[in-house]
Amino acid sequence: MPAELLRVDAQNPEAEVLRYAASFLSRGSVVAIPTDTFYGLAADPFNLAAVDEIYRVKGRPETRALPILVRSLEQAMQLAREVPQNFLRLAQEFWPGALTLVVDAANRLPLKVTANTGKVALRWPKSDVARRLIEEFDGPITGTSANISGFPSCSNADQLMKQLGGRLPLILDGGETGALLGSTIVHVHGGAWKIIREGTIPVAEIEKALK
Repeated sequence: MPAELLRVDAQNPEAEVLRYAASFLSRGSVVAIPTDTFYGLAADPFNLAAVDEIYRVKGRPETRALPILVRSLEQAMQLAREVPQNFLRLAQEFWPGALTLVVDAANRLPLKVTANTGKVALRWPKSDVARRLIEEFDGPITGTSANISGFPSCSNADQLMKQLGGRLPLILDGGETGALLGSTIVHVHGGAWKIIREGTIPVAEIEKALK
């Protein structure tokens, strides 16, 4: 069965569409959604069957952790074991936006989501669909890119249908995201920090924020 393709207004997402998508998440399903970068795979990070399903859908090695999307700094802090000063400085500067921060995960987060690393990648996206879905679901969601592992990330639902249409129950089609790059990923630990991947936010801007 190919995925159900449901249009959503990316700027002003319809409440009934979000409720419908959240009902899939509550049942442990994986749903593709548009974000402010590429399309992502949303699931309940606390549901181990849903986490397993993401790895199956993507063909992603279980040695690679799943990023988590939040809708507030407070929500992010609940998923981190400790929040270094650099984390707060970067979050205040670039969130909501295309910055993913990697920190030690809180004990409440299943180890499987962290790929047994004990680290969690957190992002508060500048996307009304993602933010409102998190509100509707009443909890954080996974945010790994919606593509087969090793294949290009998808910036529209057509690309997504070609790659994952046969592996997902629902795709929210918010049109073209316009993204050329993914989020910039920064690992923060104590007073130290390291760029894992340069994306939408240039390294120079990260360095400037942390001076």
